Amino acid sequence: MEPLPKTAAEALDPRYTPLQQLLRIMARLRAPDGCPWDREQSHETLRASVIEEAYEVAAAITAGDAANLREELGDLLLQVVFHAQMAGERGEWDFDSVARSIVEKLVRRHPHVFGNESAADSGAVLARWDEIKRAEKGAGEASLLDGITNGLPGLMRAEKVQKKAAKAGFDWDSIAPVVAKIREETAEVEGAIATGDAGRIEDEIGDLLFAVVNLARKANVDGEVALQRATGKFEGRFRGVERIVRERGLEFGKLTLAELDAIWDEVKAGG
Repeated sequence: MEPLPKTAAEALDPRYTPLQQLLRIMARLRAPDGCPWDREQSHETLRASVIEEAYEVAAAITAGDAANLREELGDLLLQVVFHAQMAGERGEWDFDSVARSIVEKLVRRHPHVFGNESAADSGAVLARWDEIKRAEKGAGEASLLDGITNGLPGLMRAEKVQKKAAKAGFDWDSIAPVVAKIREETAEVEGAIATGDAGRIEDEIGDLLFAVVNLARKANVDGEVALQRATGKFEGRFRGVERIVRERGLEFGKLTLAELDAIWDEVKAGG
């Protein structure tokens, strides 16, 4: 086994590809004489980091920032390398195993590219992908919804469940009944609030959110992207309200909601 790099020059040795350099650096950081922080990490401690880095990638895509996207993809790749290094230390699997697994899966699930099958369009590709996936999982997978992890963010999981159900024909033909369902769920939320029952309120708000995700799906809108944009819009306008409050020598605690709404409208009118 080659000695691990101990200097910057060794870490950036041009004889190695960038990926090889990354793998060697990660092994060095996890070595007994490496970085204390890196050595303390585990799959569990890094779980949130994987999600955070994936969202950073998504944010860069939404912003259309190519340079930042490259950087964020590097951060996400680091998470993969980090987990592979830790598993390798325990003799479980390594980075090559991860890469080999996805290579074999891609070949196996694209028989129209690497085999003798054909696919007329992307819909046929996805249908065949799901069929192959179910066959790989075996007879124990009894539901079309199997395979959707509970670890997904709520919006994403709701959308995936709805799409799977839609493939079985369990879906409305148009948007109109979806909108009607949202009105129905809104009324049920109001009824639950009137009772003061916290559990019922939570259930009904959950049903309302699920119905809104369904509307986004039927309208071909990415619910996560739409919510992020709406949140960003609110954040920008609220910062505008804060700026005006400061410029006018006012204090939030002494302003009524009506006064704050008036400033909000002012910010909104200004774009």
